Amino acid sequence: MTALTLSTAAASSLRADAIVVGVAKGPKGGSGLVVAPGAEAVDKAFDGKLAAVLETLGATGGEGEVTKLPSPSGLKAPVVLAVGLGAVPEKDENYLAESLRVASGVAARALNGAKKAAYALPLADAEATAAVAEGALLGAYSFDAYKENGKDAKNGKSPLAEIALTGGKPRDKAHKAAVERAVAVTEELNRARDLVNTPPNDLDPEAFAAVAAGAAKEHGIKIQVLDEKALAKGGFGGILGVGAGSAATPRLVKLSYTHAKATKHLAYVGKGITYDSGGISLKPAGHNETMKCDMSGAAAVFAAVVAAARLGLQVNVTGWLALAENMPSGSATRPGDVLRMYSGKTVEVLNTDAEGRLVLADALAKASEDKPDAIIDVATLTGAMVLALGSRTFGIMANDEAFRTSLHEIAEEVGEPSWPMPLPDHLRKGMDSPTADIANMGERMGSGLVAGLFLQEFVADGIVWAHLDIAGPAFNEQGAFGYTPKGGTGSAVRTLVRLAERTAVGDLG
Repeated sequence: MTALTLSTAAASSLRADAIVVGVAKGPKGGSGLVVAPGAEAVDKAFDGKLAAVLETLGATGGEGEVTKLPSPSGLKAPVVLAVGLGAVPEKDENYLAESLRVASGVAARALNGAKKAAYALPLADAEATAAVAEGALLGAYSFDAYKENGKDAKNGKSPLAEIALTGGKPRDKAHKAAVERAVAVTEELNRARDLVNTPPNDLDPEAFAAVAAGAAKEHGIKIQVLDEKALAKGGFGGILGVGAGSAATPRLVKLSYTHAKATKHLAYVGKGITYDSGGISLKPAGHNETMKCDMSGAAAVFAAVVAAARLGLQVNVTGWLALAENMPSGSATRPGDVLRMYSGKTVEVLNTDAEGRLVLADALAKASEDKPDAIIDVATLTGAMVLALGSRTFGIMANDEAFRTSLHEIAEEVGEPSWPMPLPDHLRKGMDSPTADIANMGERMGSGLVAGLFLQEFVADGIVWAHLDIAGPAFNEQGAFGYTPKGGTGSAVRTLVRLAERTAVGDLG
């Protein structure tokens, strides 16, 4: 992973491959381009004409815009990279954290292949330092494990190796803590990205459980792994039913991080379908190629629990990874089969491609037994949510309106676009089954909400619960943008971590 440090040196004196500066759109009636704070020494090297030079090159200061130019004498780095921050803030206000994250991430991606960069972006306070550090470390991510020599075969370049943040306060406890937090969270988020990007022939449920076991041992997290025999003995019909068609047997993994002074307990439940063919209800051609990403929810939960442990948060966090591979075979669950779930409810399976809700149902029922203060499940659950909200926004459903609102605010705060969604009671009737307690399918229209209503059936009474459907943003099939790479994104990790941080200080929402 890219190394990141706070530096007391001036950007102009650092030996690096490039200096990164911020520029913004000037206020109406003022100059067209404004050099952001932090780049004063660089601007001085241009005789105070850096903004004018950049405007000549076409720079506008738009968010995420990148302009490279050679350095003048007086700078030890040969290149200056100017990145847009959007509109200049109002008087006495700082740049928005997300604008800094995006700019920092764009710069890191633009410097792919460089050994060292000096960042001279505005670090007005610890929050700004955290945003720049987070964006840089997320933007520098690259998944090259399966490429020759560990490099991108297309350009032969490795990610930016080292970043020095100038203008921060290395000796200030708040700035130092901001960087340490950013490193811990981004390392785990990037590990989640790695898991999502790993081919399914190398990441089946057993292999995923082994990765979780290794991390648990390293960070003092208690782990329990239920294999197919333990699942059968425990009556986990949903997880077993989904995994029945695969030679790779399912697992239910429990990760428990505890703090001696904790007064609250959060349970995170992740859908972990390591490959989803659709089962007997086989997906059509063109819909299978990216189905290694169907374990993104479990990856997010895993990363969030480990991050909470690394940060030493004063809250108990339990992660449940419901892991299975959904394949068609002679032993696979058929449409029309009835499964007896862990909760005792029976489910008529009308479509085996609606499998995520089946593994989550067992895990939600099991998680409810611990009586946590809140349960949050995370899943790439429905194509309907992508149709409703697009590829960058996840949906939030909950049995408590205040908690749903709080989660939405948290997600927006950390830079994860989300939207509150309802759970209309009238859609529940569509899942009535003449054979079982409930069917795993209901009305087609509003099917993303139907899935949420199904999950709600398996949460014990009296427990606050929310469902994050990350089907859109979990896997980026388009080009990289901001600090988001192509492929696995680590969606929901930062929301879960921030929720744990808030809960640790008594603000559950």
